[in-house]
Amino acid sequence: MVSLTADLSPLRPDRNLAMELVRATEAAAIRAVPFIGRGAKEAADGAAVDAMRAFLGTVDFRGRVVIGEGEKDNAPMLFNGEEVGTGVGPECDIAVDPIDGTSLTAAGRQNALSVLAVSDRGSMLDASSVFYMDKLVTGPAGVGVVDIRLPIGENIRRLAKALDKPVEEMVVSVLHRPRHEQLIQEIRDAGAGTRLMSDGDVAGGINAARHNARTDMCVGIGGSPEGIVTACAIKALGGHIQGILWPRDDEERQRGIDAGLKMDTVYEADDLVKGNNTIFVATGVTDGQLVRGVRREGRYLYTESIVLRSASGTLRRITSDHLVSKWL
Repeated sequence: MVSLTADLSPLRPDRNLAMELVRATEAAAIRAVPFIGRGAKEAADGAAVDAMRAFLGTVDFRGRVVIGEGEKDNAPMLFNGEEVGTGVGPECDIAVDPIDGTSLTAAGRQNALSVLAVSDRGSMLDASSVFYMDKLVTGPAGVGVVDIRLPIGENIRRLAKALDKPVEEMVVSVLHRPRHEQLIQEIRDAGAGTRLMSDGDVAGGINAARHNARTDMCVGIGGSPEGIVTACAIKALGGHIQGILWPRDDEERQRGIDAGLKMDTVYEADDLVKGNNTIFVATGVTDGQLVRGVRREGRYLYTESIVLRSASGTLRRITSDHLVSKWL
């Protein structure tokens, strides 16, 4: 357990680092703006990656990307194993997603984010060898109440009771994918409503865990990297997250086993990210429930970001005004 005095140590991620990281997600979000609604998700992602990498290079920490966009030889992304930062300061694991929701950005839809998560070095699970993970996320009311191994209807009824809420008022977020057709039907058969997400399950998980959010639970199969990123945020919110790796074939399953991952095992929050010293930062690319997207008015660009820290249990909202001339 990390005490609230951990900020006094130069060897651990602290609140000053959290504020510096916002600059990187702001830069990535701003650089993605020209591509919103243009149908070019690779171009949007590339611009965001370049901006995020440039700003991370100015931050005083010794960061190593554990959850990135891909291997160095395959894509010009922030790749797994890449070292970032000035080389001075705390040693950290980093999970990056310069745009969580590239398809949303390309289509001009809501809930695209630029995301960074940071924790102590060696604390993040490297699940990169298995692309997908089945996840269940709720707010604090779900801790010790729901379990991913139970039928979805039972989890809905349990959480509704814990929330003192009628089942018919429960809302569950799910990625709108063919693989979830049965899950969606089971949610509706239980009497709850669904919020179908076209992309961006990091925002879906956080929205399910936030106080007074519009959704109560986020479930289903999404990216494993997004599961690790979401876990960093959930720890700051005091919520509940569980994940089970979902290999697509026997080859991927074996690759995960060879990497030391456990198949058919429930990963709890502390398995996904150890300890209680996580930082999650996100800036809106397009408008969404979590944050507003980048907007331009005359000579200014406006961004909205959130910073979540598990050590202090805080969610901070940061609105910034940027001179357009500085970004030309």
